[in-house]
Amino acid sequence: MDLQPTCALKVSPHVIDATHPFADTMSQNAVLACAASNTALIALEREPWIQSSDDRWICVDTLQAAVSALPADPATVFLAIGRQHLDAFAAKPQHAYILRFVDKPDAPLPLPNAEVIVARGPFTEYGDLALLRSNGVQWVVTRNSGGTGARSKIDAARRLGLPVVMIARPAMPIRKTVQTVGEVMAWLNHETCLGA
Repeated sequence: MDLQPTCALKVSPHVIDATHPFADTMSQNAVLACAASNTALIALEREPWIQSSDDRWICVDTLQAAVSALPADPATVFLAIGRQHLDAFAAKPQHAYILRFVDKPDAPLPLPNAEVIVARGPFTEYGDLALLRSNGVQWVVTRNSGGTGARSKIDAARRLGLPVVMIARPAMPIRKTVQTVGEVMAWLNHETCLGA
């Protein structure tokens, strides 16, 4: 019996942009490169976190605005923004900063009063409740990365009634965007089989 393929395979490049929601430079470069080479592009983007009525969010657009949102009086701040963005917070050295990294830092930190917790996720709401309570955290600063893997600190802050300085995502270039791997696979199959 002669089996016929369900579609004629078209060999052409495809790009899936599955970078971090804050990797705007990489996403912009992907859009430019794909446009220049006539390459199909899709972005897999996590759904952002949405503020509930029980959240105490202070929504800001930049790191500098996040620094400005912190109080003038000394406070204990859980700073969940990644180690490459710490320099901005050196402008408020009066705070005690709690940092959580996957690996131990290999260079001095720009913050004079910082405690580093080395831990690898995924984290749980129960675990983050314990972390915030045991360290006397009064403020949380984070980027709206979205998804479920890093959400526990948001849920824990809500349970404790803590203010959260939420840094908005950067503007991204216009591109086809989906939120699930299944949608990416359907797009790949459609592109390959139908050339759409």
